[in-house]
Parts: sequence; C-alpha cells; structure tokens
Amino acid sequence: MKIICIGRNYVDHINELKNLIPTSPVVFLKPDSSIIPKKNPFIIPSFSNNIHFETELVFKIDKVGKHISEKFAHKYYSKFTLGIDFTARDIQDNLKNQSLPWEISKGFDGATFVANKWFNVSDYNLDDIAFSLFKNDIQVQSAVSAQMIWKIDQLITYVSQFYTLKIGDIIFTGTPAGVGQVLNDDVLSGFIGSVKVFSLNVK
Repeated sequence: MKIICIGRNYVDHINELKNLIPTSPVVFLKPDSSIIPKKNPFIIPSFSNNIHFETELVFKIDKVGKHISEKFAHKYYSKFTLGIDFTARDIQDNLKNQSLPWEISKGFDGATFVANKWFNVSDYNLDDIAFSLFKNDIQVQSAVSAQMIWKIDQLITYVSQFYTLKIGDIIFTGTPAGVGQVLNDDVLSGFIGSVKVFSLNVK
C-alpha cells in the first residue's frame, strides 16, 4: 500500500507557511509503517519539539491504473475519509533550509492517521465537501474541497504518470490553513460537515 501525499494544495495554507504557489502538484510518499494502528493515540516522538497536525481529505484507490486520463479518473475511487498528516516541523524546516530531502519529518512511525469511518463518494458533491478539525473542542481548521488547487481527478491523472496506482493505495489531498502544534493530552476531532469522523488522543 502506498500513502501518496499532496503538498501545497490550498492557497491559504501556502500563504500561512510563506511558500510559493506551485505550478504542478507537490507529491511525496509516506511508508505504510507510519500509519497509527487502530484505536491507538498519537505519540509525540522524542526527536521533535514541534509536531504539527495537518488534517486532509483522503481518497482510497480501488482499481489498478497507470497513465489515467482525467475523464476516467473517477472510476478509480469510490470512498473517502479524513486523515492527519503529522509533521515534525522543526526537522522539516531544518532540512529544507539545507536543501535536503525532508521525508523523515513526515514519514516517521506514527506520522499518519487515517480515520476508520469511510464515506461513499456517490453520496457527495466532490466540489463541496466541507471538513474541519477541532483541537480540544476549538475549531482550528475548516475548508471545502472546492478550495483545492488540484481536485482529486486531476491529482490521480498527475500521480499516475509516475506511480502505478494499486488497490488500497490512499491519497492525502492537502491541508488548509490552521495547522499548529500538538501537545500532550490534546484531543483532535475531525468532521465531514456536521458528522464526527474521528477523535484522536495525543500522548
């Protein structure tokens, strides 16, 4: 299983981190060993002093494909959920400042959370999926899928030029503004519209 992640897909988040708007999707991979086991909390690792949450819409691939045309991309997924791309921001910033790869800041063990509750794509307008994240009952992130620079079909077309998509692969589609640090005993809660999708403890 591949965890395919898209960076810089919301303008407000790009501005938040003072990055440049890319001309094509920013793609990186996480190992499957980074996924938090079901019902486990997120454990703050000892090697970072600044772990950030980044909540995202996540789509699951259910058909093998390569060089997928955008007009056929919708045939390759049927379910979506929410996930959190945890980022060791201090490590990432240090590596970026040296023009070095920063995968370890996002691919460490426990850096990926995927909710257990999945939604049928057919029940939603993919251009109007509202989602939000609450930290200790205070809303910190909120967005609508229409705000994505590249929509899921465009991402599938782009990514499949480089990687064969396989059944069970998941695509994290980018995070909106509002990312921030997690601390011990925080509780992160994600919503699709008004539906609570997950509650994740931080230890």
